[in-house]
Amino acid sequence: MVALDITKNMLEERLVELHRKLNEISDELRQPDSADWEDRATENEGDEVLEDMGIAAQAEIAQINSALQRIAIGTYGECTSCGDPIDQKRLKALPYAASCMDCAVAAEG
Repeated sequence: MVALDITKNMLEERLVELHRKLNEISDELRQPDSADWEDRATENEGDEVLEDMGIAAQAEIAQINSALQRIAIGTYGECTSCGDPIDQKRLKALPYAASCMDCAVAAEG
Protein backbone atom coordinates (compact mmCIF):
# COMPACT_ATOMS: atom_id res chain seq x y z
CA MET A 1 0.00 0.00 0.00
CA VAL A 2 2.90 2.34 0.75
CA ALA A 3 4.27 1.94 -2.80
CA LEU A 4 0.84 2.76 -4.20
CA ASP A 5 0.64 5.87 -2.01
CA ILE A 6 4.07 6.94 -3.26
CA THR A 7 2.98 6.39 -6.86
CA LYS A 8 -0.23 8.33 -6.28
CA ASN A 9 1.67 11.26 -4.73
CA MET A 10 4.18 11.23 -7.58
CA LEU A 11 1.38 11.27 -10.17
CA GLU A 12 -0.41 14.09 -8.36
CA GLU A 13 2.81 16.14 -8.21
CA ARG A 14 3.38 15.58 -11.92
CA LEU A 15 -0.20 16.71 -12.57
CA VAL A 16 0.45 19.99 -10.72
CA GLU A 17 3.66 20.46 -12.71
CA LEU A 18 1.88 19.84 -16.02
CA HIS A 19 -0.92 22.28 -15.19
CA ARG A 20 1.70 24.90 -14.32
CA LYS A 21 3.44 24.22 -17.62
CA LEU A 22 0.15 24.55 -19.53
CA ASN A 23 -0.53 27.89 -17.84
CA GLU A 24 2.92 29.14 -18.83
CA ILE A 25 2.37 28.00 -22.42
CA SER A 26 -1.03 29.65 -22.50
CA ASP A 27 0.41 32.91 -21.15
CA GLU A 28 3.18 32.86 -23.74
CA LEU A 29 0.74 32.18 -26.59
CA ARG A 30 -1.39 35.15 -25.52
CA GLN A 31 1.51 37.56 -25.96
CA PRO A 32 0.88 40.07 -28.74
CA ASP A 33 2.58 39.49 -32.07
CA SER A 34 5.56 41.58 -33.05
CA ALA A 35 4.99 44.35 -35.57
CA ASP A 36 8.05 43.25 -37.55
CA TRP A 37 7.12 40.47 -40.01
CA GLU A 38 10.46 38.65 -39.65
CA ASP A 39 10.15 38.62 -35.88
CA ARG A 40 6.52 37.54 -36.21
CA ALA A 41 7.56 34.61 -38.44
CA THR A 42 10.03 33.45 -35.80
CA GLU A 43 7.42 33.91 -33.07
CA ASN A 44 4.92 31.85 -35.08
CA GLU A 45 7.41 28.99 -35.32
CA GLY A 46 7.93 29.20 -31.57
CA ASP A 47 4.17 29.23 -31.05
CA GLU A 48 3.84 26.01 -33.04
CA VAL A 49 6.40 24.34 -30.78
CA LEU A 50 4.57 25.63 -27.70
CA GLU A 51 1.26 24.35 -29.04
CA ASP A 52 2.78 20.90 -29.60
CA MET A 53 4.17 20.95 -26.07
CA GLY A 54 0.73 21.90 -24.77
CA ILE A 55 -0.91 19.04 -26.67
CA ALA A 56 1.64 16.59 -25.26
CA ALA A 57 1.05 17.94 -21.74
CA GLN A 58 -2.73 17.56 -22.14
CA ALA A 59 -2.29 13.96 -23.28
CA GLU A 60 -0.09 13.19 -20.29
CA ILE A 61 -2.61 14.84 -17.96
CA ALA A 62 -5.34 12.57 -19.35
CA GLN A 63 -3.15 9.50 -18.83
CA ILE A 64 -2.31 10.53 -15.27
CA ASN A 65 -5.96 11.20 -14.44
CA SER A 66 -6.82 7.77 -15.79
CA ALA A 67 -4.08 6.19 -13.65
CA LEU A 68 -5.33 8.03 -10.57
CA GLN A 69 -8.82 6.75 -11.29
CA ARG A 70 -7.47 3.19 -11.56
CA ILE A 71 -5.72 3.66 -8.21
CA ALA A 72 -8.99 4.87 -6.67
CA ILE A 73 -10.99 1.87 -7.90
CA GLY A 74 -8.24 -0.66 -7.20
CA THR A 75 -7.32 -1.69 -10.75
CA TYR A 76 -3.98 0.15 -10.99
CA GLY A 77 -1.30 -2.16 -12.31
CA GLU A 78 -3.73 -4.29 -14.30
CA CYS A 79 -3.69 -4.08 -18.09
CA THR A 80 -6.84 -2.36 -19.28
CA SER A 81 -6.84 -4.55 -22.41
CA CYS A 82 -6.18 -8.08 -21.19
CA GLY A 83 -6.39 -7.76 -17.39
CA ASP A 84 -2.94 -9.23 -16.79
CA PRO A 85 -0.60 -7.51 -14.33
CA ILE A 86 1.61 -4.78 -15.78
CA ASP A 87 5.28 -5.47 -15.11
CA GLN A 88 6.61 -3.40 -12.19
CA LYS A 89 9.57 -2.25 -14.31
CA ARG A 90 7.13 -0.80 -16.84
CA LEU A 91 5.13 0.94 -14.12
CA LYS A 92 8.30 2.33 -12.62
CA ALA A 93 9.36 3.74 -16.00
CA LEU A 94 5.85 4.86 -16.99
CA PRO A 95 3.69 5.12 -13.85
CA TYR A 96 0.54 5.92 -15.82
CA ALA A 97 0.89 2.90 -18.13
CA ALA A 98 -2.53 1.41 -18.77
CA SER A 99 -1.43 -1.69 -20.66
CA CYS A 100 1.12 -4.45 -20.42
CA MET A 101 3.97 -4.53 -22.92
CA ASP A 102 2.33 -7.20 -25.06
CA CYS A 103 -0.87 -5.18 -25.45
CA ALA A 104 1.05 -1.92 -25.96
CA VAL A 105 3.12 -3.47 -28.74
CA ALA A 106 0.02 -5.01 -30.34
CA ALA A 107 -1.76 -1.65 -30.26
CA GLU A 108 1.14 0.07 -32.01
CA GLY A 109 1.63 -2.41 -34.76
